[in-house]
Amino acid sequence: MSSSPGSPPGPPGASADDPAGSTPSDAAGPPPAGWPPAGWPGGPAQYGPAGPGQYGPAGPGEYGPAGPGQYGTPGAPGQYGPGGPAPYGPGAPYGPPPRRGLFGIEPSPPPPRPFRGLLAFLVVEIVFLGSSFLLALGLGEVDSAQEVLLAIVVPTILAALTCVVWTRVFGSGPLADLGLRFRWEDVGIGLLIGVAGLFVTIPAALAYLYLVGPDLTTSVGVAFEGIRTTWPVALAVMVGVVVVAPVCEEIVYRGLLWNAIAHWVGNRWVVFVLTTAVFALAHLEFLRAPLLFVVALPLGVARLLTGRVTAGIVAHAVNNFLPGLALALMLVGAFPAV
Repeated sequence: MSSSPGSPPGPPGASADDPAGSTPSDAAGPPPAGWPPAGWPGGPAQYGPAGPGQYGPAGPGEYGPAGPGQYGTPGAPGQYGPGGPAPYGPGAPYGPPPRRGLFGIEPSPPPPRPFRGLLAFLVVEIVFLGSSFLLALGLGEVDSAQEVLLAIVVPTILAALTCVVWTRVFGSGPLADLGLRFRWEDVGIGLLIGVAGLFVTIPAALAYLYLVGPDLTTSVGVAFEGIRTTWPVALAVMVGVVVVAPVCEEIVYRGLLWNAIAHWVGNRWVVFVLTTAVFALAHLEFLRAPLLFVVALPLGVARLLTGRVTAGIVAHAVNNFLPGLALALMLVGAFPAV
């Protein structure tokens, strides 16, 4: 029986009794050209499993796992394929937008889980003060630059190491909890902010010296007062001031303390102000605390822009370079003590 008017023609051999038709047998010779037609299994059909059909598993079909289909799996540029430019995949237009700071800088993400940062900061301060006290007892009356350097550098290093160990044991590690992700762009940003900060901190220091008078001295300067030494020891002191102190202090204040406060305070600018204030007070030089607050502002800006401590370390090193050089020259007698 022929197909009714308006209905699609059936396959060869189709009848009323067998509307689907039958595939020609071997006895009947090879199948005619175009068999199977579109829409039938095995051919270049819409649902063909082996052809380039829409749902073909091996072809470039819409749902093909290996082809460039809409739902293709790895390697397919499909709509939901993990390897393709999917709208919900990495970098997709409908995925989470990348976190960008000022000037297009991409900050590191916040810690993935709480690491009891405020308690950690308290422990770090206890380690710092306790080691300073024990060193003072052990060294007694210091009369050499080497002993003063040990008394200053060792507690600072122990405090930073405590931060790293704490985040490894109780947190997600120093990369996430301390912002210790290194990027080369942080070096340039740190240099830029550090140099720009000198145009603020140097006038502030001169103005503060004018207002307060000669009593405005640093604890480090007082510790080395009247001591003379050789160039190697003086350069070691300069390294301690320009390299060791910035690395360790940034880990403690702009790393551990910053993320600890950020866990409870959502506003980054509030975190910036609080950490800067704590940094200024933690030096226990209360006469210089307002000046230390101003000096620490560029360091907090570096952390705020990048979300990492590397830029702050570089900016801190730039800030400490001139005082460190002056201290080294003073220790060898090439610069008058102030």
